[in-house]
Amino acid sequence: MAQVHRMSRLMVKTLRDDPADAETLSHKLLVRAGYVRRNSAGIWTWLPLGKKVLDNISRVVREEMDAIGAQEVLLPALLPKEPYEASARWEEYGDLLFRLKDRRGAEYLLGPTHEEIFTLVVKDQVASYKDLPVMLYQIQTKYRDEARPRSGVLRGREFQMKDSYSFDTTDEGLAESYRLHREAYQKIFARLGLDYRIVSAVSGAMGGSASEEFLAPAAAGEDTFVDCPACDYAANTEAVTFKLTPVDAEHGPVEELDTPDTPTIETLAEHLGVPASATLKNLLVKVDGEIVAVGVPGDREVDLGKLGEHLAPAVVELVTAEDFEGRGDLVRGYVGPQGLEKVRYIADPRVAPGTAWITGANKINTHAKNVVAGRDFEVDDYLDVVVVEEGDPCPQCGTGLKLDRAIEIGHIFQLGRKYADTFQLDVLGQQGKPVRVTMGSYGIGVSRAVAALAEQSADEQGLCWPKEIAPADVHVVAAGKALQTELALDVSQKLGAAGVRVLVDDRAGVSPGVKFTDAELIGVPKILVAGRRSAEGVLELKDRRSGEREELTVDEAIARLTA
Repeated sequence: MAQVHRMSRLMVKTLRDDPADAETLSHKLLVRAGYVRRNSAGIWTWLPLGKKVLDNISRVVREEMDAIGAQEVLLPALLPKEPYEASARWEEYGDLLFRLKDRRGAEYLLGPTHEEIFTLVVKDQVASYKDLPVMLYQIQTKYRDEARPRSGVLRGREFQMKDSYSFDTTDEGLAESYRLHREAYQKIFARLGLDYRIVSAVSGAMGGSASEEFLAPAAAGEDTFVDCPACDYAANTEAVTFKLTPVDAEHGPVEELDTPDTPTIETLAEHLGVPASATLKNLLVKVDGEIVAVGVPGDREVDLGKLGEHLAPAVVELVTAEDFEGRGDLVRGYVGPQGLEKVRYIADPRVAPGTAWITGANKINTHAKNVVAGRDFEVDDYLDVVVVEEGDPCPQCGTGLKLDRAIEIGHIFQLGRKYADTFQLDVLGQQGKPVRVTMGSYGIGVSRAVAALAEQSADEQGLCWPKEIAPADVHVVAAGKALQTELALDVSQKLGAAGVRVLVDDRAGVSPGVKFTDAELIGVPKILVAGRRSAEGVLELKDRRSGEREELTVDEAIARLTA
């Protein structure tokens, strides 16, 4: 027996117009269709229809996690400061953490992620290799103090997330736990009806080594990823690599050029009549307070996010005018890698040994040409730091890459022993000696998946949910008259008795046009209308996605919807 929800009693209020602050399709439609309401910036109330969708996604996640042997727990959201201090994430997370004190002055945070606490739970509960492997998960509210919460539930300050963690004694065991989660995620997202890509990623503040993201392509996505049209390569732009290929070529000696008033790549290229790609851009940053130069071709931009990932946990920031004071070797607008004193030089692999460049001569109004990497200057570290562009070569096959926008819906990491080392998570091994545990971390954005599905499946009329997560299986509409309402309620009760989840619009005083518009907006997969042929016991069944319609008797409609 499935529940029948009557809209005359259900707390759902639809809107004709988009919210004034809505930027994305999902934001507009979830509010207009009565699924969510905004409390304050980045904080949302899930109304009855929205809670049903959220719960359906959680149910699918639970079923697939349970299927791989993971065990559900529930950890607190209010967490003590000390474990996050021990892992250094109290500082690394910076302003993203919600921090608070209790009446005694003890410091706490609202959990953004729970690696530290899960590690301590296992340390308390597990003593021997015989107790492992173990996989634990929770579906819980997380908190991050986003600077600009936006796009509705896509980027909130409070959100629902499934996070799970695996604990093994060997790297081979970790690889197996990672595989199980990867396959479970594929099943979850397939059941949810999401179009997704699995891409190589970086671990960021989570730490660890192997890392993959599950991305749902959507115009509203805040992640950019690359996809190769010729092979199976796909990656987050921060994970794209470029092969370092030394160049074997003869170049003339370094020659200084008089280049007045050319402190930028644009003015330099115009003055010399050369493409920007012939110049070398040298960006100065501070890494934990020390000045570092970053070299990239003049026609490319430095991806500061990528640079920060490479250098984490060090803090990376741009230099200011004050940083040039007292540094005669640093001439603003005319910096070149040759002759830099006590400055670490990082370069993109495109600045390969043997490549020649036009770059600053470390003198005002002066540049130099034929400055050769490996001959006239040395690179301390080669790191992929440029902003990836459409057409960049695929690292696997060399074909030009394509860029697309996507929503991150899942992320899996092989954390290794980072947190086990921090908290000395050891178990007694087979040889009777302590063995350090290795971990994996696996996340799914549950509330974010609602928005991703809305973005991917909506049409001009409104939402269009896949059956697995829709708030009901069928939306029964009584066109208005008493006979039609009586028929609609009767067939709804019969469908409910047969196990079909029903939303029935039995509202009095609401025009058929408004009811039909709301049915399209709310987006239940099937719409069953008790309309003009109700007296004959004939209903109209409409497929919300395809728009196909057919007239059926009550018995035929019940048979079709219960098949």
